[in-house]
Amino acid sequence: MKNPTSPILLVEDDQVDAMTVKRALVELKLSNPLVHVENGEEALQYLRHPDHFRPCIILLDLNMPVMGGIEFLQADKRDDNLKRIPVVVLTTSDEQQDKVESFSLGVAGYMKKPVDYKRFVETIRSIDAYWTLSELPE
Repeated sequence: MKNPTSPILLVEDDQVDAMTVKRALVELKLSNPLVHVENGEEALQYLRHPDHFRPCIILLDLNMPVMGGIEFLQADKRDDNLKRIPVVVLTTSDEQQDKVESFSLGVAGYMKKPVDYKRFVETIRSIDAYWTLSELPE
């Protein structure tokens, strides 16, 4: 996913899903470090911390305690220092309203988490292929 030293920020409260993403990244031999936070508030704290590396991509769940994905997107996209970091929603939600709101708030993609592990790996592979080929502004 672009620069191999840039982290991937995973915003996910479900520990099983977080482990599945970690496992898929290892299986795909992606060298980017994974930073895992459990809600939108923790994600904003990470992103705004001056000592943290800017992630190349944010993988965002929507249904989380404290600050959910839509609330995170609202704050993220209002922040000139953060709004250009690509965000891909990776969620179990199939709600049309979640999709509409996510795209209205500028997400780069919306993917439903597959239950099947092999499909999950293919979803992560698709995200990686897209961002490897994409030209992003600095």
